[in-house]
Amino acid sequence: MFRCVSILIVFLAVNTIFGCSGGDAKKHSDTASGPAKPKIALIMKSLANEFFLTMEEGARAHNTANPDAYELIAEGIKDELDVNRQIQLVEQMMARQVNAIIIAPADSKALIPVCQRAMDAGIVVVNIDNKFDDGVLQERGVKIPFVGPNNRTGAYLAGAYLAERLAKDDPVAVIEGVPSAFNAIQRKLGFEDAMKEGGMRIVTSQVADWEMAKANRVASAIITEQPELKAILCANDSMALGAVAALRAAGKLGQVKVIGFDNISAAQELLAKGELLATVDQHADQLAVFGIEFALKMLQSGEAPSDQETPVDLIIAPAAS
Repeated sequence: MFRCVSILIVFLAVNTIFGCSGGDAKKHSDTASGPAKPKIALIMKSLANEFFLTMEEGARAHNTANPDAYELIAEGIKDELDVNRQIQLVEQMMARQVNAIIIAPADSKALIPVCQRAMDAGIVVVNIDNKFDDGVLQERGVKIPFVGPNNRTGAYLAGAYLAERLAKDDPVAVIEGVPSAFNAIQRKLGFEDAMKEGGMRIVTSQVADWEMAKANRVASAIITEQPELKAILCANDSMALGAVAALRAAGKLGQVKVIGFDNISAAQELLAKGELLATVDQHADQLAVFGIEFALKMLQSGEAPSDQETPVDLIIAPAAS
């Protein structure tokens, strides 16, 4: 009888200890050792593009400088059009139970459903670089904050600088990015705004999907078809590199002006040589950092703040500055 009472007392004591702490056991552990760091996933577009490598480097440098603030997981896709792989990456981050996802989507519409599922799972999602389509967001009844530049403004700055160096009615060409990407659409519109204002004629506007090799082929064909062409406006620097190479091969380097967008190091070299007239800096090294800091504030406050516009700056050749 005494043995049974003793066992009962021990059982009650153990149950009291764990019963009182219960769901607070994890909290107690967190309090003793400090709260767990949030896991933040950065999902980028093609890491073959220097812009996104710079973005990743900036994010890792920020994480190194703030090691106790969060854990960073950075991933990217192999090429700009691999939308399915980006969707898989979001699903993988959901399985890894990250606290926040910072995404530069390869497509402004196709990534919204999976990001919505992540939000339904309690994950904070912040959209950077390429804005999600407002119509699809509204249709699905979801709000995903955008942290990034005004691409139309940036393209207009470069286009207006170019227009000052052309004559009215001069023929120009536009090389576009992925046509389903919001930033590609906005950059094209910015170029068109500047050319219309300056009185230039856009004789052709063709897609090169952000890729240098494709832009090289497109530019080569345009040069042949439009022998009087005065300028090529490229929606990113990778495509501008392809256009410059096409002009060099055709013996027209210097005769046709080229502008880009992104201010990657290779574009800076062309600027220094006078082979590129201008580009636009949207501060790739800070773009993911802006998104990370935004997500950390959301995690702390539990609220979704409004969109945040980040800087864009016109970059011109040193001799012209």
